[in-house]
Amino acid sequence: MRGLAKRGSTWAASGTALAGLAAVGLFAVSCEAGGTGTRDAGPARTDAVARATPSDGTTTPPAAKRVNAVALLREDPKVSDTVKRDLKPCVKDEYPVDTSYGKLTGSTDNDVVVNVMTCGDAVGIGTYVYREQGDSYENVFAAEAPAVYAEIDRGDLVLTKPVYGKDDPMAYPSGEEVITYRWSGNKFTVHDQVHNDFSRAVGEDDEGSAAQPSAPTEN
Repeated sequence: MRGLAKRGSTWAASGTALAGLAAVGLFAVSCEAGGTGTRDAGPARTDAVARATPSDGTTTPPAAKRVNAVALLREDPKVSDTVKRDLKPCVKDEYPVDTSYGKLTGSTDNDVVVNVMTCGDAVGIGTYVYREQGDSYENVFAAEAPAVYAEIDRGDLVLTKPVYGKDDPMAYPSGEEVITYRWSGNKFTVHDQVHNDFSRAVGEDDEGSAAQPSAPTEN
C-alpha cells in the first residue's frame, strides 16, 4: 500500500509531516501476458505453415482513459482550500498525486481514485473518487485527514487511516481503521470495517521510550 506504513519506523519518519497535517483536521465522506518464446533452430521447412488465430474472439482491451488529476482537484469545489494550497510540484512538474483507474460505481467507464500526499514523506492528506459523466467527472467520494489513503480492491474502495489515542504522538498512532466501501445506488456505503490495535512494545526499550540503535563495537 502506497503512502501508508502500518507500524514502527515509517510512522516515526512521517511524524514531522503528520504534525503539520493535524491542521487539516477533518474526515469527510461524500456518498477503485504474454511471454517470449524461443524458436528452435533447424532445417527450413518447405511445406506451408498456417498461422494460428485465436478462436475465442478475444482482443487486447483498450488502454484506460487517462485524466489530468491535478486539474480535476484544482477545479473541484469539494477539495478543501488546505489541500489545494499544498498541491504543488515536488520536483519540476511532478506532483505528489497517485491515480488509479478501475470499476467502482457500476459504470461502463473506469472510475478514478486520486490520492494526494506530502512530498517529503508521501503521507496522504486527501483521497477522492471521480465518476465519468459524459465529458466531465463527478466527485462521488472525498476524505481528507492525516495519513488517509484509498485503493481499489476487486471492485471495492478500501480506505485506511490511523487512529490516535489521547496521548499518542503523531508518529505513533494507537491503531488504524481499514474501511471497505461499496457502491450502492448512487453513493458509497460502508461494507466492512476492520480496526487494528498496534503493540506498544514494538520499537520501545524497557523504560518505555523509543529504542535507540546500539553503537557498533570494534574488534
